[in-house]
Amino acid sequence: MSSLKPVLVVAGIGAGGGTGGATAIRAALYNAGHGVWKPFLDITPEDVKIITETNIEGSFAFAHEVLSDFKQNEIDTTNGKRGILIFTGATASIRGNTTTSAFAAGKFALRALSQSLAKEFGKQNIHVAHAIIDGGISTPLSRSRCNNSEWDQNEDIRLSPEAIASSYVYLASQERSAWTWELDLRPAHEKW
Repeated sequence: MSSLKPVLVVAGIGAGGGTGGATAIRAALYNAGHGVWKPFLDITPEDVKIITETNIEGSFAFAHEVLSDFKQNEIDTTNGKRGILIFTGATASIRGNTTTSAFAAGKFALRALSQSLAKEFGKQNIHVAHAIIDGGISTPLSRSRCNNSEWDQNEDIRLSPEAIASSYVYLASQERSAWTWELDLRPAHEKW
């Protein structure tokens, strides 16, 4: 998807088989992000616009479409859910820092949205969760930027996409008597 403007998010979900498709959506992940790490006085209106589109407007549009679909689902008898919506956050979701004012503002908003939706839709058997990802993730892009084979091989200092996915599957499989709203993931040696 080239943009997280609400009209394109809605169109993207429709093209992917949601909203009106023959197969029910049972799980959805909002994993969009845009990083702005600058001193406050260097942040531009364009930086704020992109942060707002990604973390607020895009997440609202995505959640609106997904939750509307989930409400049409029958309750899954294995876990008591109509569906699960997971939002990916960051450490900046709970703590700002010297160069994260724009990034943190967006992630704080995303976290607040997920908490509000969890409280509103939990009563309708829809699980909403927020995952804080604290640390570098070993992806092809991060490996090319880091160019440090020791970093990539050492699971004590970076997250693996497979481990994150496993944690998201864990969230999706939770029974309704014990749902997690917020999960905090970090490698063993992450400074926090």
